[in-house]
Amino acid sequence: MAVWVRCVDAGTTSIGQIQGDRVEFYEGELFGAPRATGRSAPLSEVRLLTPCDPSKLLGLWNNFHERARVEGLSRPPHPLYFAKTPNCYLADGEPIRQPQAYDGPVVFEGELGVVIGKPCSNVSVADAEHFIFGYTCVNDVTARGIMKADPSFVQWTRAKSFDTFGVFGPGIVTGIEPDTLIVRTLVDGAEKQNYPVADMFVRPREIVSLLSQDMTLMPGDIIACGTSVGTEPMPRGSTVEIVIDGVGVLRNRFE
Repeated sequence: MAVWVRCVDAGTTSIGQIQGDRVEFYEGELFGAPRATGRSAPLSEVRLLTPCDPSKLLGLWNNFHERARVEGLSRPPHPLYFAKTPNCYLADGEPIRQPQAYDGPVVFEGELGVVIGKPCSNVSVADAEHFIFGYTCVNDVTARGIMKADPSFVQWTRAKSFDTFGVFGPGIVTGIEPDTLIVRTLVDGAEKQNYPVADMFVRPREIVSLLSQDMTLMPGDIIACGTSVGTEPMPRGSTVEIVIDGVGVLRNRFE
């Protein structure tokens, strides 16, 4: 298992692995064959960026048995998903901001993110593992009041792509089994979500396979696997943590 991060150190953007309380720096491409430089720095002295720069962030909806039961939904025959635009990406520790053009509720959604490691098109479930680089924490922030403001069209892209609404990180963890993970969301320390990946209708490897039938997935692309029950509006000034043991803690303040 390795934890990869992207960070700014002494004014330079670098990639590295977290080793204890330090970052061991690498050179080259994260999704290529990065080489250790022998240089390191205390984790407390670097500024974390998003661990990669996706060409697209895809998010699933209605992918959990429990949420479908509570909300009266049925299992979709194919994953239902939307795209979040690159302007919305936000790193661990950076503030999530209320949009100036919208004063309604802004909702957290704690999710597991799958990070693609190489070009992926029309792959089988059995082969999908070879195209997954690792996993990260995602907060799929949503302006819930916008979603159905126009009864003729559900506004997925607008509601989910405001600046700072695509939060992921702090790192990418490789070499883990995703199907056994538990996703939790805490708001000012109070637990709001606690659900197992095993409750998904479609689990990570199958998600990658099915979405690769629709479009080519590129290195660094992220698929947020959907969320279960417990999502709520974030109070202004609150701190939201997406906690996935074995993956990390994604922590951001809502302002």
